[in-house]
Amino acid sequence: MNPPASRTAQLDDLSSRLASEYMFIQIGSDEGLVPCYSLLTDMLDLVSVQEPLGQSLAEVRQKLDILLTAAQPVDGDTKGALQRLLDWLPAALTEVAAGRDPAPLDGVGGDATSEDVSAAAAEPETADSASGFVDEVLDLNLEENRDLLVEFHAEALDHLSQIESALLVLDGAPQDRDALDGLFRSFHTLKGVAGFLRLGPMNRLSHEVESLLDLARSDELRLSPGIITEILRSQDALAVMVEQIGIALEKGRLPDQIVPVAHLIAKVQQLALADAEEGNQEVEVCELTPMPTPSTETAQSAAASVKSSGSNTVRVNTGKLDSLVDVVGELVIVQSQLRESAAGLQNEGSPLGRNLAHLHRITKDLQLTAMSLRMVPIKPTFQRMVRLVRDLSREVGKQVVLETSGEETEIDRTVVEEIVDPLVHMVRNSLDHGLESPEQRLEAGKSEHGTMRLSAYHEGSNLVIELSDDGRGIDLDRVLQKARDKGIVPADVTPPKSEIVDLIFHPGFSTAEKVTDVSGRGVGMDVVQRNIEVMRGQVSVTTEAGQGTTFLIRLPLTTAIIDGLLVKVGEDRFILPAIMVQVALRPDPDAISTVQGQGEVLLHRGRLLPIHRLHQRFGIDAAVEDPAKGIIVVIECAGQTYGLLIDELLNKQEVVIKNLGAFMQNMPGVAGGAILGDGSIALILDPAGLTAA
Repeated sequence: MNPPASRTAQLDDLSSRLASEYMFIQIGSDEGLVPCYSLLTDMLDLVSVQEPLGQSLAEVRQKLDILLTAAQPVDGDTKGALQRLLDWLPAALTEVAAGRDPAPLDGVGGDATSEDVSAAAAEPETADSASGFVDEVLDLNLEENRDLLVEFHAEALDHLSQIESALLVLDGAPQDRDALDGLFRSFHTLKGVAGFLRLGPMNRLSHEVESLLDLARSDELRLSPGIITEILRSQDALAVMVEQIGIALEKGRLPDQIVPVAHLIAKVQQLALADAEEGNQEVEVCELTPMPTPSTETAQSAAASVKSSGSNTVRVNTGKLDSLVDVVGELVIVQSQLRESAAGLQNEGSPLGRNLAHLHRITKDLQLTAMSLRMVPIKPTFQRMVRLVRDLSREVGKQVVLETSGEETEIDRTVVEEIVDPLVHMVRNSLDHGLESPEQRLEAGKSEHGTMRLSAYHEGSNLVIELSDDGRGIDLDRVLQKARDKGIVPADVTPPKSEIVDLIFHPGFSTAEKVTDVSGRGVGMDVVQRNIEVMRGQVSVTTEAGQGTTFLIRLPLTTAIIDGLLVKVGEDRFILPAIMVQVALRPDPDAISTVQGQGEVLLHRGRLLPIHRLHQRFGIDAAVEDPAKGIIVVIECAGQTYGLLIDELLNKQEVVIKNLGAFMQNMPGVAGGAILGDGSIALILDPAGLTAA
């Protein structure tokens, strides 16, 4: 009798969640042990330990139980058992849904029964009895994974090319360590991402080849021509599946044909087994009855497709892109200098003037194109956070929705890679500590569904990423007491609210009542701050008891082009980001006054704005002292509006931000430098930093 559909759906859901939690499993760490153990327990509540499925689940759970009881971190054997279980579960659950017993899990379930053998023999077109893997159509889940699949497709094309090149090198020089290591890394990456996207056939095939290559890396196996042939065949099969992904992304046509890999998995496993039996010898391919596989023409077509699919995009080393942007920046500077030098030599409508104007247009287009090459939307990163929230909310028993905005905001590709870990820490802390349980929310008069919001936007010369929740907020009294207990804050000192909030970034600081696998070990927020500071960014927190908490990450642009206002103070010139400037005016003397507790202010459109004197900030002599004789630039940034006193407003122009190096890298109020048309250097100001200094 087939199992109830509800039980099948529950098992599928628990299996998916187990696969998600496995991503956090690392050898030498206990992170992920508790949720994996809990999920296995939930699955065993749905099946009997007398069933083959239950027996395999119980055996793996016992390995985790031993580690948890002894308070030991994950070891290689346990992680391997979990990986084998995850590789086996999709096919096993398919068999269970059909009312059949699955083949036993290698190393766990014991010998195969006669029923298993009969079932395998009855379905020779989809399963290989030697590998235990059931061939299936590639399930892309295109609607949910589209953006991630776009990234994976481009990376996979690159890895397939590298795999082929490395194999050709190893065919002539089997001892080439660099080629072997590169080959292993490519299969390892394909396995990991395919597992994350739940592309079962790609994940399992890549995993088995990776395991075989690991034997070669540890000098337990020598790569013979026969082994290399089998790996090349595996690469051909992966190429066909990558082609299917490309067609789905381009034409919306989902895969409807099975790419057989079970026979390839069986051969790779046999090669590893032969190595275990025969020792460190050259192992040739043993012929097995092959499953239907792509013909030579199909494989050649797939290879051609890989090349043609990659022709629309070119993967370029980011260092080369940095060089290109720097060179274009220098070109812009020279073009500006040429225009200034020729200012007195040309008449209106002269050929020189027309040529310089044409050069300016071309240079500007080149500049914008060069800058755009490194920019990518933040949407895939946000999508990963949506999936993380979905999985973690189920784990901790909370009902949470993550709302996102600004997904098309473009940021530098290197920033995308570096911002993932800080965001993961922040999301996990907000969900575990910030949001209440459904019961607590109802008691507080809130909806039982918690809400988290993740947004990205540009603010002047900064990229801002904002994460907020509508939870309980940070208990500042408890934070302060914990800080006093740890000796961080003296018992007789009560810091301002902003300083108390900042204590959560202190290394090892945590107010969690208990340590969970999600958060609470006190090793998260200090890591967040450190990683963001490495990117020359800042992280700040605002919180209200019972209302929620907001984290703001501000990341400065290290190499960018901005519209700037060139201003003069004394004999020095500065550049203000034009996007932050509301208006520039020469104030009426009656509009300037001094207010107790606020200092010098400007009455502007019915509002009193604080005035900051730029010459005082940088110690500039011979500058205008009387605001009525100078210019006040009204600036809005970081949620505040103020007036900045300068001597003159010179002009508006595009400038290239240049990094000032380590000496001036962290100077408050300075975002970078720019070379002007006459060759002099002007500091680019960070208006938010000017008031914080």
